[in-house]
Amino acid sequence: MDAGEQHSGRADLVGARGTAPQPRQIPAPVGQETPVRRPAVRRWWPAAVWIGCGIALFAFLLRISLSFGMNSDGANNALQGWDILHGHLLLHGWIIGDATYYTLELPLYAITEALLGLSLLTCHVVSALTYLIVVACAAALAAAGSKGLSRATRCAAVIAVLGSPLLTRSGVSFLLEEPDHTGTSAIMLVSFLLVDRAPGRRFTPPLLCAILCAGQIGDATVRYVAVPAILLVCAYRILAVRKIRTADAAIMLAAAASLPLAPLIRTAMKHFGAFAMVPPSTRISPAGQWPHHAALTLMSIRTLFGVVADPRAVLGLAGVSFGLICLLAALFGFGRVIWTWRTASRSEQLLAVAIVLLAGAYVVSVLPSPNNAYEIVAILPFGAVLAARACVPTRIAGAWRGRAAIAAAALAALLPLTAAATLPVARPTAVSIAPWLKAHGLTYGIAGYWDASAVTVQSGNQVQVRAVVLPYDKIIPFDWETQPSWYDPSQHDATFVIGYPSSAGGNITPAIAERNFGRPSAIYQVADRVILIYKKNLLKELPGNQPLPTG
Repeated sequence: MDAGEQHSGRADLVGARGTAPQPRQIPAPVGQETPVRRPAVRRWWPAAVWIGCGIALFAFLLRISLSFGMNSDGANNALQGWDILHGHLLLHGWIIGDATYYTLELPLYAITEALLGLSLLTCHVVSALTYLIVVACAAALAAAGSKGLSRATRCAAVIAVLGSPLLTRSGVSFLLEEPDHTGTSAIMLVSFLLVDRAPGRRFTPPLLCAILCAGQIGDATVRYVAVPAILLVCAYRILAVRKIRTADAAIMLAAAASLPLAPLIRTAMKHFGAFAMVPPSTRISPAGQWPHHAALTLMSIRTLFGVVADPRAVLGLAGVSFGLICLLAALFGFGRVIWTWRTASRSEQLLAVAIVLLAGAYVVSVLPSPNNAYEIVAILPFGAVLAARACVPTRIAGAWRGRAAIAAAALAALLPLTAAATLPVARPTAVSIAPWLKAHGLTYGIAGYWDASAVTVQSGNQVQVRAVVLPYDKIIPFDWETQPSWYDPSQHDATFVIGYPSSAGGNITPAIAERNFGRPSAIYQVADRVILIYKKNLLKELPGNQPLPTG
């Protein structure tokens, strides 16, 4: 008999590969069957755990967001999402601010409003979803290359760092009150993750170019931070290997191609009637101001990590200490990348360069101020990734060490979330004003910027309040996050003004309203606002304002 040939009629003999005959299976008695372990369960339970953790994290973030009243910045994004949901995909007629968030937050608003409708709760849900996406992207980048419990530990460490600013009122304000460059960091993290995990794939360059173009249409931060970071890191790696035909060269070309392509796409959108926007401020400040700007930048970074003296902070000094530990961990991660630059991964190099570019651009710009930490908010998730990768090794040796590490990281992640979730739910003034106006049949009026769209969204767009400003006590339309058609007296009839008892901060008062529109027919006090009702169309008496340059 030749090798590899089976005996005819004896299939259970040893075959060509020397496999032993299978033992005969004896069925178990009825009622005593042995349970069979299903491989599908073993494959799916880790995914179920991750999904459950994501849902729990979203619940925490939503509860924390509810502790801070939503303002008209987020409400304007909600109105834009509402228009997209109703078929105005290019937002024709809108004048949007210097960052549109058109490619991430506005689609999130449209999807959420399709499920929940238009309300201030929708704004809170989208803010929580946006930050959840940022956390997920940062965790994915931090966990890249890790094994076993180290992966979960790094993810928990990222959550701990990103949760540290939520212990302060300022942190909740710029992270969970409205999308203000927060979601942009997710776009940059995704582009870095793609470059790090799939550098040699054929789909990487075109996909990266598409992501960067979309990011630039939504926020210029991608153009001035993410794209240069990719160009610089890829150029270094090409020089290091002294070879042109590499994956880094293809990635570099894709990033460079996005620079002219994004403006071309924006031009095409405008040709088909898309929104106008106020160009972002890209002016460079005088060099003499840079030392002061550097000090403001350091203060903003401290604010981003929750290292601020806030009398309303949840945990007081303990919370500040926790934020300081997170900041030091991020600095350690940044320093580790610089020290081990040649052996650092692509993602680590990209994050370190992006931090330098973002902080440097902020210092030399005209943007720094004590309350502008949100302009460099991406430093927080970038630092969280570097902190997790530096403090948690790729593989944790020993089962007990792994369990201890994940337990410590989980407690650190839960500390800021559970503490911040104890804050009372805020009740913004719009919650009281909107139903009062609706009950009195007042459906169109004007107000200061911070009340106008917030009341409109709270009413579900049934009461429409349009923003005005007060240069030299003269009430005029506002051309920021608005539509000029809102102020057209042939289309709308505005019969009320929402004002304040005091003129502090440039508020509309009854005296200012009377100087502009005459004596009202009635005045009511609602919450801490004053409602002035007129028997005429106030839009006919609004003077035209000098429009801001748009692009």
